Amino acid sequence: MTTVFEQRKQSLLASPATWLVTGCAGFIGSNLLEQLLKLNQKVVGLDNFATGHQRNLDEVKNLVTAEQWQNFRFIEADIRDYSSCEQAVQGVDYVLHQAALGSVPRSINDPVSTNATNISGFLNMLQAARQASVTGFVYAASSSTYGDHPALPKVEANIGNPLSPYAVTKYVNELYADVFSRCYGFNAIGLRYFNVFGPRQDPNGAYAAVIPKWTAAMISGQPVLINGDGETSRDFCFVANAVQANILAATTALEKAEVFNVAVGDRTTLNDLFNAIRDTLANNGSSYQLAPVYQGFRAGDVRHSQADVSKAKTILGFEPSHTIWQGLDVAMPWYLAQ
Repeated sequence: MTTVFEQRKQSLLASPATWLVTGCAGFIGSNLLEQLLKLNQKVVGLDNFATGHQRNLDEVKNLVTAEQWQNFRFIEADIRDYSSCEQAVQGVDYVLHQAALGSVPRSINDPVSTNATNISGFLNMLQAARQASVTGFVYAASSSTYGDHPALPKVEANIGNPLSPYAVTKYVNELYADVFSRCYGFNAIGLRYFNVFGPRQDPNGAYAAVIPKWTAAMISGQPVLINGDGETSRDFCFVANAVQANILAATTALEKAEVFNVAVGDRTTLNDLFNAIRDTLANNGSSYQLAPVYQGFRAGDVRHSQADVSKAKTILGFEPSHTIWQGLDVAMPWYLAQ
């Protein structure tokens, strides 16, 4: 049976639209850019390279045809500058707003910068898109919004107290989206990402996500550091699932602002993740012999996280295409090539 996503891709191929991807040089943004260009869409990209990289754009250029690349226009700018946001949304049908300062530890170390980008920058994009009367506005929300709420799996309607400045900024995004729906009839859709991973995710730097960081350590024969006892668990989501959710959300007409979990609906402990990465490396001809090194729990981290994705399945037609194991199989050759 043809999935809703396959049907949506066919309709986009038949009648191409113009998309704005903020944070297009970043990990998720560049994967969105790649998929949209392969669907022959016109794409405007905005990035200030705070956390994104030119190499991600170069890689996308090599993965699409010359004709498809001609459909891409890049604006180097900062979402904290309102005039740049106004410029970027001109003539755009759909906005996929991924630009943000991610990372819980970064927000604890520098809450002011996180607030400026994730709240002021978000409001700039939301207002500019509303003024330009775009058809669909989708933004990167976060599973960190669930905070200390203990129930598993996480259901969109039930959240707890935020545990970091980053979580606060992502919750404020949802509040602004809700208010814009009530005040202006502008319905923005938030996607609460759960631990997205895949090609072009940066393994370097103090705020690198766990999968690229550990994979890079194993490839280079370095010790892997695990925070806590390794029984902390996460719902790891391959980037293709996040790309699917963005395109479905943008092209689904909804009566009000909504938020959706974007994940697989599974739970993997850090100990199991360590074994999975090591085994996937071995399947690709690279062995790793060191035992993990355990250290203290990290401030601001929740103990367990798992998504209920039934709302996204029911309303958007979302069907995760990759489990964590399938995602690692796809991503590993990319990590080894780097």
